[in-house]
Amino acid sequence: MSYDLAVWQGDRPSSDREAVKEHKRLYEEYLEVDELSPVTDVIADFLEALTERWPDRGVGEETPWAAIPLSEGASGPYVYISLAWGSADEASAYVAQVASHLGLVCFDPQMRSMRSS
Repeated sequence: MSYDLAVWQGDRPSSDREAVKEHKRLYEEYLEVDELSPVTDVIADFLEALTERWPDRGVGEETPWAAIPLSEGASGPYVYISLAWGSADEASAYVAQVASHLGLVCFDPQMRSMRSS
C-alpha cells in the first residue's frame, strides 16, 4: 500500500477542484505515454533534493519510497511519487516543503487537495 503525491511546475491552481483537473491532465499528458519527456530543471532539482535526503536505490525501512527510481514517475514539468504508507507522514511533509521552496505545486490525489509546506 502506498501514499501518492503529484508535484508539478506551473501556476498554483485557484482551488482544489482545479488542481484535480490539472493533475489529471498532466498525468495523462506526461505519464500515460510511450516515452517520458526529459524533466524540467526545477523538477530535476526537486528530485535531487529528495534523493539527497533519502536515496532511491532501494525500498525498505531506510527509505520512504514505495517505487524507485523516482525518475520513472517524472516527465517534463510533472512527477508522481509513491511513498511507503508507514513513512508517509514525515516524507509527505518533506516533499511538500521542498516543492514549496522550489515554487512547485504539491497535490495529494488521495485527499484531492493541494498540500502546502
